[in-house]
Amino acid sequence: MADNPYRLPRDLLPRRYVLHLEPDLEHARFDGSVDIAVDVVASTDTVVLNAAELEITAARVDAAEASVTYEAEHERIVLALDSAVGEGPAVVHLEFTGTLNDKLCGFYRSTYTDDAGEEHTIAVTQFESTDARRAFPCFDEPDMKATFDVSLVVSDGLTAVSNGAVTSAEQVGGGRTAFHFAETMVMSTYLVAFVVGELERSAPVSVRGVDIAVVHRPGEAERTAFALEVAAHSLAFFEDYFGIAYPAGKLDLVAVPDFAFGAMENLGCVTFREALLLADPTDTSQAELTRAAIVIAHEIAHMWFGDLVTMRWWNGIWLNEAFATHMEVTATDDFRPDWKVWQQFALERAAAFDVDALASTRPVEYEVVSPADADGMFDVLTYEKGGSLLRMLEQFLGPDTFREGIRRYLRQHANANTDTGDLWDAIGSATDADVPAVMDSWIYRRGYPLVSVTAGATPAVVELTQERFHFGTVDGADGAGGSWLVPVIVRAHAAGEVTEHRVLLGPEPQSLDLGGAVEAIVLNAGGHGFYRSHYSPGLGARLRAAVFDVMSAVERFVFVDDSYAAVLAGHSQAREFVDLAAGFAAETDVDVWRVLTGHLEALSRVVDGVALDRLRSLVAALLSPVLDRLGWEAATGEGPRDRALRGLAVRTVADFGRDDVAVARCRDLHTAHLSGVDVDPDVLAAATGVVAATGAADDFDVFVERSTSAASPQEQMRYVAALGRFPDAGLVGRACALCLDGTVRSQNAMILIATALANRDHGPLAWSFVADNWEALNELLPASAVPRMLSGIRTLSEPTVAAGVMAFFDSHEVVSGALQVAQHVERLRVNVALRERESERLAAALR
Repeated sequence: MADNPYRLPRDLLPRRYVLHLEPDLEHARFDGSVDIAVDVVASTDTVVLNAAELEITAARVDAAEASVTYEAEHERIVLALDSAVGEGPAVVHLEFTGTLNDKLCGFYRSTYTDDAGEEHTIAVTQFESTDARRAFPCFDEPDMKATFDVSLVVSDGLTAVSNGAVTSAEQVGGGRTAFHFAETMVMSTYLVAFVVGELERSAPVSVRGVDIAVVHRPGEAERTAFALEVAAHSLAFFEDYFGIAYPAGKLDLVAVPDFAFGAMENLGCVTFREALLLADPTDTSQAELTRAAIVIAHEIAHMWFGDLVTMRWWNGIWLNEAFATHMEVTATDDFRPDWKVWQQFALERAAAFDVDALASTRPVEYEVVSPADADGMFDVLTYEKGGSLLRMLEQFLGPDTFREGIRRYLRQHANANTDTGDLWDAIGSATDADVPAVMDSWIYRRGYPLVSVTAGATPAVVELTQERFHFGTVDGADGAGGSWLVPVIVRAHAAGEVTEHRVLLGPEPQSLDLGGAVEAIVLNAGGHGFYRSHYSPGLGARLRAAVFDVMSAVERFVFVDDSYAAVLAGHSQAREFVDLAAGFAAETDVDVWRVLTGHLEALSRVVDGVALDRLRSLVAALLSPVLDRLGWEAATGEGPRDRALRGLAVRTVADFGRDDVAVARCRDLHTAHLSGVDVDPDVLAAATGVVAATGAADDFDVFVERSTSAASPQEQMRYVAALGRFPDAGLVGRACALCLDGTVRSQNAMILIATALANRDHGPLAWSFVADNWEALNELLPASAVPRMLSGIRTLSEPTVAAGVMAFFDSHEVVSGALQVAQHVERLRVNVALRERESERLAAALR
């Protein structure tokens, strides 16, 4: 720590902040003061704090004035005293001014336009990971916890929200009101929050004495009921699961018009994108509704896992995010079992698999030095891989044992900070298993294994082995070294019996006696293991022949995803995957269809002409019976997953399959919706995408207008994303330009550009736009959003385009998330290799 210029010394430790802020929304600035009660643990004549983009106008320690030196590169200030402050309590007093920025981080501006066309400004905070220092000078490291006593002076008529409940609101003259908030529990600076603006608060829902409310722009009150229902369930569920009461006095869920992320777990004052909070089930698709519920549950889980118990430093951020990812699904599954969200989680796990098979992957936990490093930790490996590993451990140990370990962890470390080993020790104390040994082999090692099963010495015996799975870009030494302790759950159909076997597979081959001649074997029973499966030819053939008899839907999902990964890795051919897909005509599960159609669409990018037409026809033929069975309109008593499947079938048959009748039906439905006719939300979401993918200039103009005027934030987001899907190059260029002229909010620009980069015909054009406007886009977007904007390059596959992308990043810096961008580029190289291997032979097979 002493050698890291971004870290603070530990000669002073904060205990309490008294923070006073006066934001001026009209002039986009703020004034403030802070008194920080500290314990001086080593006498010193310098005090080092974090501050960035602030002007310090006064500084003293106790009664002694201090001079201020700015270390802008390392976002620190140094207060120099004429004589040393001795050990014991002291107070650091600072006065400062700052700017309400437009970068969606720190203390920043957000705007909305009311029904009369008048623009209103909100001041809102986003501090994770290291941006509290942009709002007030502080000890901005997660283990330097303290309490926060906050007051805000704002213009009369504005609403002010912070972590604690309002304890007083008094007019102080000059058309201003002073709000004082209840002091918080001990917590990290990145969890402090305040929001100021012309906002409304819903009527609160009380859950076990805790008031829950939604804070929103005026006119959105009717869209708050679902969020309140989810939040009420989640809070009660987590209190029961953890065995610990909710650790704050109230819970406000704040809908923010401009927000870089999905949501932020500020204690008692959780901020959200509007589309992830203000969801009305009557006009929101099942996917959008599920996403909103999961994000709400995720953030509330953080109140315990992240806020009450916090990682010691940013290398351990996975402790917060992976566990919240695991718990979001656990709570939502309890909230709506018919949604089958643990099955849907297979899609998230597949995204982690895709990144973790690259040479440029990283361990779940790795060294963090700078703020940019910390920002780069918020990726699929932290969330989805970390969450998948916890699910794998839970299912291997058993849910009750796992929960008891989590309860011990939270009780032991409440109001404190932890490292990864503390979690493993707590879970390990609830079981005989050597949890640290097992999980350290996953958390500190890159990649994941391919577990193979082959016939053994007798018909009743199989042999399990492991090796690293990768897409061929990993060199031999890296690919061969090390191994995992793999919790493998095997289900065997042998001698007329079905048995389950749990094996902790190490580096050596392991034989498994199944008690009789093997009829079929499922190598990842339950689909929870974070490993790919490979079956010997004989065992694989038996499994394919009985896929609907012996595999659950999530196991079929895993089987399909593993089969396509084998194509990407060069272990099998694309035509084999197409043949496999053709055998799934009887499939009825929406998630299996999602993975099938997603991979078939990816394969379509390596063929053209007649071969592409044949592949489109094949996919349309697979999904048309599904659409015929479900129909275009929701049926009485129909489940949510059938509604979602209908939407998927409509999109696939009309968009990918290019079925003229389906396309015409989509256009008719979209037109009807624009004239005020109610259309099923899942069908409407699909139809909107189809109209874009087959649309012309007049459609484009409608989509631009609807991207800001549609009735719901979810529908607005559908139109924003769809702008990048038009088939005309000029329209895709216009769509990208909207990101720079202010038409598209900066929070959504990254989504539109990512979609345009993934446009099958005009992705290269979108890439040219990014390259030509690199500086402007980096000025517009928060640094953490740039890797998400660039995610669309993962779909490109033309060698010349790939060469240009790689050359560009050889000479252009990525400020935050450089490793994520390197992963995007490597995944692009995987696509190029797939095209080179498979284009001609897949085309020949399709012809």
